[in-house]
Amino acid sequence: MIRIGIICPSEIAFRRFLPSLRKAKGFKYVGVAIATPEEWFGDRLPSVNQNAINQVQISENEKAQKFVDEYGGKVFDGYSTLICSDEIDAIYLPLPPALHYKWAKMALLNDKHVLVEKPTTTCLVDTQELLNIAKMRKLALHEDYMFIYHDQLKMINDVVRSGEIGEVRLYRITFGFPRRDAQDFRYMKALGGGALLDAGGYTMKYSSFLLGSSGRLVTATANYLPSFEVDMYGSATMVNDEGMVAQLAFGMDNDYKCDLEIWGSLGTITSNRILTAPVGFVPSYTIKKNQSYEKRELLADDSFYKSIMHFELCIKDEVSRIVNYKAIEQQQKLVEDYRELSRMV
Repeated sequence: MIRIGIICPSEIAFRRFLPSLRKAKGFKYVGVAIATPEEWFGDRLPSVNQNAINQVQISENEKAQKFVDEYGGKVFDGYSTLICSDEIDAIYLPLPPALHYKWAKMALLNDKHVLVEKPTTTCLVDTQELLNIAKMRKLALHEDYMFIYHDQLKMINDVVRSGEIGEVRLYRITFGFPRRDAQDFRYMKALGGGALLDAGGYTMKYSSFLLGSSGRLVTATANYLPSFEVDMYGSATMVNDEGMVAQLAFGMDNDYKCDLEIWGSLGTITSNRILTAPVGFVPSYTIKKNQSYEKRELLADDSFYKSIMHFELCIKDEVSRIVNYKAIEQQQKLVEDYRELSRMV
C-alpha cells in the first residue's frame, strides 16, 4: 500500500484528486499539509502584519478541515513536516508552478515519490535536476497531464487509423478560457503564471501525442496585454519528421474553447472537450464529409484516476519510470523552445 499525502489543501486536490484516489486500491490517503507562516511568506515574514499571518492560517486550517471531514486523514502542520514524515511514501503537489521545484526536490531527497501538477517546473534546468534526483533514487516523478489517459483520445485515433477521413492534412488544437480573478496565480509571474505554462502546455502535450517523438516547434508567438505581467495568449506550429503539421492556439483571456480538429483528405473530425472532459461526461465528436455531418458519442472516463494509476505503475516498474522521465523532459524542452522562438520577455 502506497501512503500518500497532499501538499496544500487546494481546490483541485479536494474536487478532482481525492475522489479519483478513492478508486485506486494501491494507495492510502494519509493527510494534507498546510504551510507554516515561514513556508507561506518566506523571506517576507518579518515584515508581514500578524493579522495577515493569522488570516492565512485560519483560512488554510478551515480548508484542511474540510479534507478531514470529507476524506479522513489528518492535517500536517507544515509542508516539510509531511515530506519528512515516516507515514508518507508519496506526495501529490498541486501548488502554483513556481513552487513545484522547491517542494518536489525536498520530497525526492526524502525518498518520496512525486505526483506533480503540470508543469513539473517553470524551466528546463530545474526539471532536469528533479529528473536526475528521481533517477538516482529510483523514484517516480509524474507530471499530471491527466487528459492524455482519457479513452476518447485513443478512440478518435482509431477512427483516423481506419482511413475513414483519408490522409490527415492538419491537426488543430485550441484551448483557452475567460479571464479569471486578478489574484489568480495564473496572472502572477512570481508564481509561474502565464498562458504558455498553463493552457499552452496542454496543446503542446497533445500535439506530441499526435505527432510522436519527432514533433517539434517551428513557429511560436507570445502575446501580452496592458497591465498584465505574464503572457496572456499565444499560438504555434509543430511538425514531425513525416511532415505532419499541428497548429496550436491558447489563452487565458479568451472565449472558452477546448477543441480538436483533424482535417483529412476525405473528411474532418471535430471535438470540443478534448482536454478537460470531467468524470461522467460523455464526450463526442463530429465527423464531416463534405456537407454531411454525423455526431458520434464516445465513452465517459476518469482520466485523473488513470493518471494516478500510471503514477502507481511508475512507482512499481522501472521501465515505466524511465519512459515517464523522457516524456517529462520532452515536454519541458518544448516549453523552452517556445520561449526562444517567441522571444518571450
